Amino acid sequence: MGRRLRARSNHSKVSSNRGHRAIVALLLENGADVNAQGGYLGNALYAAASEGHEAIVTLLLERGVDVNARGGYSGNALYVSSYGGHEAIVALLLEKGADVNTQGGQYGNALQAASGRGHEAIVALLLERGADVNARGGYSGNALYAASYGGYEVIVAMLLEEGADVNTQGGPYGNAFQAALRRGHEAIVALLLEKGAECE
Repeated sequence: MGRRLRARSNHSKVSSNRGHRAIVALLLENGADVNAQGGYLGNALYAAASEGHEAIVTLLLERGVDVNARGGYSGNALYVSSYGGHEAIVALLLEKGADVNTQGGQYGNALQAASGRGHEAIVALLLERGADVNARGGYSGNALYAASYGGYEVIVAMLLEEGADVNTQGGPYGNAFQAALRRGHEAIVALLLEKGAECE
């Protein structure tokens, strides 16, 4: 019996990733564990959030899924939906209590992921919900670096407006100014200098 229940839980993860809401509902009605963990996709919530399947995310939340469950390649559902630009899912997860500052994934956290991918509306939403603008971690080191490296001027301005430390060290080039400079983002270089970036 235990093996069959685990199989149903794994099937719900796959079905969540593929967008098969009716199948996910059927599996849950037949005893699949809404919080089952394992593999590259981590859990059903992560799987659905990664592909932008809002209806399945809603169903899983209604069934009591752990909104802060860790697992999957990028660490958690909030991170992967922020990275993917799935604004409605980010809003749903935050509404249900997702920790806006949870660490995980290549970028370190949801704010860095959204900043590094140029998702302005998600950056604004995360900041509104209390994301730490100076949180460190991940490949880029911080959100300002990620946005500067990517050339996302509007996001750089938003982060600076929210108090991002213009001279924080991190990332392969050392800081946001060096990242923007080396990537040739002239407007961002000018903005960072205006806000006190050290150009040594």
